[in-house]
Amino acid sequence: MTEETSKLDELAAGFADDLTALTRGVLGQDTPPFAALNSGKRVRVSPITADERVLSIPISIGGEIVLSLKALYYCCWDGSSTFLATDQADFHLHYKGVTDPLIRFEYVRDSREPPGAHIQVHAHRDEMAYLLRLADAGRPKQGFKRRKLPRLSEMHLPVGGHRMRPALEDVLLFMKREFAIDTVPTWRSVISERLKVWREIQLMSAVRDAPEAAAETLRAMGYTVQSPTVARPRVSQDDVKLYWP
Repeated sequence: MTEETSKLDELAAGFADDLTALTRGVLGQDTPPFAALNSGKRVRVSPITADERVLSIPISIGGEIVLSLKALYYCCWDGSSTFLATDQADFHLHYKGVTDPLIRFEYVRDSREPPGAHIQVHAHRDEMAYLLRLADAGRPKQGFKRRKLPRLSEMHLPVGGHRMRPALEDVLLFMKREFAIDTVPTWRSVISERLKVWREIQLMSAVRDAPEAAAETLRAMGYTVQSPTVARPRVSQDDVKLYWP
């Protein structure tokens, strides 16, 4: 194992511990713990059994388990090999015993089309199916060429781009707000603190993407910001994730 791989595993293990603290701090101590498992170029982070099978997180309402949440991350180095990055993240919410999810919150780091951060809703509305049927171009039309009827779940609903995407904290908050899931008494403070950390991490990533815009804003607020003496190489906007869909 190289030193770089060892460091990546260490960071991923710390991330797994943070996710365990989050889910147990919201749902209770019986929630299965997250673990990090190196799979080569990436590290898988999710609740995992001893035989490396991904576990779903049980979600109860009124004392009865009626939902399950699959939370799966694949982590890697960022472009500078300095910070832990999410290469892929899947949050799939299922009704108990039903294979097809209710809703999927997903993120794919290298994707622009469909949007890297998106939601897919597994539901049906006649009006939406009709709109998909009328599509003259794009994926719905291609589906009909294959004689495949369109489904609402095939639509990728954008949710703020690569930097402003929802986190697991947002998914937990969504379930609490909309479904009144069972939580421990201190759930709100746990989510609030974790959301603060997540948003600040994403803000720092956005600042690295657009440092001049950040510097200009800080100067307008009265801060003294000096430009670096050695200019950083110019990066094409096409390569900056802040501007990706």
